[in-house]
Amino acid sequence: MNNWKLKEIIVMSVLAVVFGIVYLAFLPVGKLLVSLLGPIGYDFIFGIWFIVSIIAAYIIRKPGAAFLSETIAATVEMLLGNAMGPIIIITGMIQGLGAEAAFAATRYKRYSLWVLMLAGIGAAIFSFVWGYFRSGFTALSTPYIVSMLVIRMISGAIIAGLIGKTISDSLAKTGVLSSFALGKQIRKERSVS
Repeated sequence: MNNWKLKEIIVMSVLAVVFGIVYLAFLPVGKLLVSLLGPIGYDFIFGIWFIVSIIAAYIIRKPGAAFLSETIAATVEMLLGNAMGPIIIITGMIQGLGAEAAFAATRYKRYSLWVLMLAGIGAAIFSFVWGYFRSGFTALSTPYIVSMLVIRMISGAIIAGLIGKTISDSLAKTGVLSSFALGKQIRKERSVS
C-alpha cells in the first residue's frame, strides 16, 4: 500500500464500513430465502456480499483494493453482530481474494464490465469452495451443489459486477470521484464524446 494516497485509503475504508452494514442487513433476507428454498436460497443474493470488493477496485484501481475492502467490510459486519463471529473475517478475505484474482489476471489494467463480472464470479467460486468444506455441502446431491455454484456465480456477476459498476458509475457522474481513477476515466470519456 506504499503507493496508495490517503484519500484512496479513506474512500476504500468508508465503502467497506457502509457495505459491512449492508451485508449485515441482508442476512435476514438470506435467511428468509433459505426458509423458502432451502440452502440454495442464499446463493440467489450471494453477490451482495462481494459488491464492495468490485466497487472499491473499480474506483481505486490499485492492487489490494478488492481484498482489503472485503476484509474490512467483514470485520465491520462481525463487530456489528454477525452471529458467525471472527470466522466471517476469513470468509471476507477469501471472497476478496476471489475478486482480486480477476483484476490481477489483467495486471490491474482492465476494468470493463466483463472484468468486473469476472471478479464477481471469482469471489463466488472462492467463497463456494470455502463454504463447501465449512458448511457441509458434501451432504447434498451433486446436481444440487452444481446448481448452488452456478446460481452463486450468476449472482456474483450480476449483483457484484453489473450492479457494482452501475453504482460506481453513478457516483462518478456526480463528480465526487473526480480525483480517483474512475472519475478521471468518466471525465475523459465525456471530453471525447
